[in-house]
Amino acid sequence: MTKALLLIDIQNGFCPGGNLPVADGDEVVPVANRLIASGAYDLIVASQDWHPSNHGSFASQHRGKQPFDMGELSGQPQVMWPDHCIQDSVDAEFHPDLATDRIDFVQRKGENPKVDSYSAFRDNDQAALTGLAEWLMAKGVTSLDVMGLATDYCVKFSALDAIDMLPGVTVRLIADGCRGIDPTGVEEAIESMRQAGVEITDSSRIGF
Repeated sequence: MTKALLLIDIQNGFCPGGNLPVADGDEVVPVANRLIASGAYDLIVASQDWHPSNHGSFASQHRGKQPFDMGELSGQPQVMWPDHCIQDSVDAEFHPDLATDRIDFVQRKGENPKVDSYSAFRDNDQAALTGLAEWLMAKGVTSLDVMGLATDYCVKFSALDAIDMLPGVTVRLIADGCRGIDPTGVEEAIESMRQAGVEITDSSRIGF
């Protein structure tokens, strides 16, 4: 068996002080570091939001729109986000306390200004793949644990895509290693993942 840990967007932008902070987002860092150091995983993978400054999901690119308004991007409904995780900015860097020296592969996403990309595996319109699924399959991954930010957006869509795009791979959500934007949205996200076949667990129950 080849076990992989997928860290979703543990970046400055989604932690306190960032441009799109998730409440207590930095609390996932010690969980990630503990799992990385445990030796339970053969591979450590991380996704990284990596937006151009003119990304169409930014409210600043739409006249009259404010952050968190609903809008449209390429004909699809779109949450208007604050400018965040712009390429080569401090906001886009991984949290400084994250054990990045142990990460084997980084999958950047959200580089196309015409479509948002919550999932680490493909854009929101599902037309463009990042290549992460192929990379994991080439490594022979049989078990994938997912954690990070934010539960109700990038974590959810990454876990659902993992179920869909990695046949035969066991996918688990490490719930205590996640933080979300909206409490109701978090509950709905976890239930949708559970119904899709994602096992819900926490770091204390992972057999090292």
